[in-house]
Amino acid sequence: MYLPAQFREERVPVLHDLIRRSGLATLVTVGPDGLEANHLPMALDSEPAPLGTLRAHVSRANPVWRTASREAQALAIFQGPDHYISPAFYPTKAESGKVVPTWNYAVVHAYGSLSVVEDAAWLYRLVEQLTHRFEAGRARPWQVTDAPRDFIETQLKAIVGLEIRLTRLDGKWKVSQNRAPRDRAGVVDGLRAADDPGSRAMAELVAEVDRRSPPAPPDRA
Repeated sequence: MYLPAQFREERVPVLHDLIRRSGLATLVTVGPDGLEANHLPMALDSEPAPLGTLRAHVSRANPVWRTASREAQALAIFQGPDHYISPAFYPTKAESGKVVPTWNYAVVHAYGSLSVVEDAAWLYRLVEQLTHRFEAGRARPWQVTDAPRDFIETQLKAIVGLEIRLTRLDGKWKVSQNRAPRDRAGVVDGLRAADDPGSRAMAELVAEVDRRSPPAPPDRA
């Protein structure tokens, strides 16, 4: 991933937060026919520090658990908020016209060695963890124990676990850091005016750039 310094995000808690919020990961592996991508919900364990471990499961019928290279690292891609940025958001547009559209986004690329887990107890814990995560907030959340035990045991035999012990996390927060403060303010205003979940989430990320920046030196006039 092309990663200019101004867009680099290195804070592990921030990267972990995006992973946990993202829901679905794109898992890229190397197989006998080259690169392969699978789309999987993943659970993150913060241990071992500092980067943690990712866990997922796939259908036993999916060949990735047998064919993915153990020599090449696997890559899990997590997508955070993203949104189109119109030149109309920038005050600079009215002054010089020297502006172009762009796209803001936040992503995490997580790398590590892939291992396969077929232990039924491990798989049961993972399914429970993912279920609790995605059912949270529902008035009557579904639980694994709502289904007959023999049915769940049969389902567990049809899946295989994947575990990635993370060795590298790359975070890219492309959120208008390359624009002047007043253009960033225009982006925040424009996104908030759109008033949809995606625009609001991106507006908060852009606004955070200024909250994290050191204060401007006082005028000495």
